[in-house]
Amino acid sequence: MTDKLPPLIPHLCVAGAADAIEFYKKAFGAIEVMRMPAEDGKRLMHAHLIINGVPVFLMDDFPEHRGQHGGIKVFPPKEIGGTPVVLHLEVKNCDEAVKRAADAGATVTMPPWDAFWGARYAQVADPFGHAWSFAHPLPAK
Repeated sequence: MTDKLPPLIPHLCVAGAADAIEFYKKAFGAIEVMRMPAEDGKRLMHAHLIINGVPVFLMDDFPEHRGQHGGIKVFPPKEIGGTPVVLHLEVKNCDEAVKRAADAGATVTMPPWDAFWGARYAQVADPFGHAWSFAHPLPAK
């Protein structure tokens, strides 16, 4: 696949992985490393992206395989009405990152603001239901 991978990699489940890859390219500047189509020729069993210098794995939803072989049932966020995870990106400019994501189709759920902990911070929801946050440090006062 690539050189040594880090010990923790987000692995996202979406309905429409091929479309999600294109969105992540536009919204976050993702680099596509590889994709592995499923036997049905429509869905992706696996994709590997680099977002903000970090690997992110992606797969289509396969409801017919949920919980097989004793595994946990994985659902895309829209099917469960939300997500318990926010993926965070440290960026050079929070406002520019939010605008790029919104221009690509993300919904701004928390506009950029100067947070009390010393960061310019914002959140968006991608069209596939995943939550993302952006931040950059504010200058010291």
